[in-house]
Amino acid sequence: MRLFLTCELRSGANPGAYDPERAAALVQQLGIREEVVELGAVPYRMLHHLYRACDIYVTPAYTETFAHPLVEAMASGLPIAASDLPVHREVCGDAARYFPRFSPQDLAETVLAIGTSSDAANPVIAAKRSAEFSWRDHVQQLLEVANSLRPREAPPQQ
Repeated sequence: MRLFLTCELRSGANPGAYDPERAAALVQQLGIREEVVELGAVPYRMLHHLYRACDIYVTPAYTETFAHPLVEAMASGLPIAASDLPVHREVCGDAARYFPRFSPQDLAETVLAIGTSSDAANPVIAAKRSAEFSWRDHVQQLLEVANSLRPREAPPQQ
């Protein structure tokens, strides 16, 4: 088993406020350094190769605005283990298995259940769900909302 990370487990190597020191210490403590692959940021044009190389997509996020990688993972037909956030349920629906956030035990049990189940992923459900998301449709909806908020021209006064 290999764990692919789209971050690096060293301070200052990742955007934002993520501090990987505890994760790095845990990897060292567990003696799994050889099984952890730190990819860092993956260019968008290469993501399909990454998804194709994986058997399960896991997101332990504890907060999220919109989870684009979940849509990509569903489109790739991957089984998904996601922390139980409203946005994850909104995005994935029945195409994922959920675990309580901040529960490493439940995360591990969910991944194990997916990995040992013959019906863990239903690629048809995932593909249908991912097809419901479209940048073109999203932008069109944003333009419609913006247009509806635009002040109407007053009729010419006589």
